[in-house]
Amino acid sequence: MKRFFFLAAILTVVAMISAASASNPNTANVPAFPGILANARYIYVAAYDGDQFNPNLLSEDRDAIGAVQEAIQNWGKLTLVYRPSEADIVILVTSRPSEDLLAVYDAHQGASGNFLWRVMGRGGLQSGETPLVTQFEKGFESVQGHK
Repeated sequence: MKRFFFLAAILTVVAMISAASASNPNTANVPAFPGILANARYIYVAAYDGDQFNPNLLSEDRDAIGAVQEAIQNWGKLTLVYRPSEADIVILVTSRPSEDLLAVYDAHQGASGNFLWRVMGRGGLQSGETPLVTQFEKGFESVQGHK
């Protein structure tokens, strides 16, 4: 009987460790966020194919823009703007069934250059749950503490 309880205890510990390490793979490894954006206050969100008002934009990308904007508004650390010329940070998104993408650009250098920070993941920009935005928030907050 003691052997059974010992085995059950070991299996319980192993299960708890496995669950803890796999609890949220979308936010487990947040890439280093560029310190150059530590003082940013204004953010513009669009898709690679255009802004949310572009009639030719895929509905998945339009939905992703809305989900990212809502998450950022709820977070409350940055102010959304609706013209890239008013932004410090530009976020460009793409949402596809295979993978979502969120890339961060320095608005003062233009979004046509290289991204400064990027994350990807399946189902990462869905309305109501946006793990890619959570990674962005964690990255942004990591450089806020080092100002």
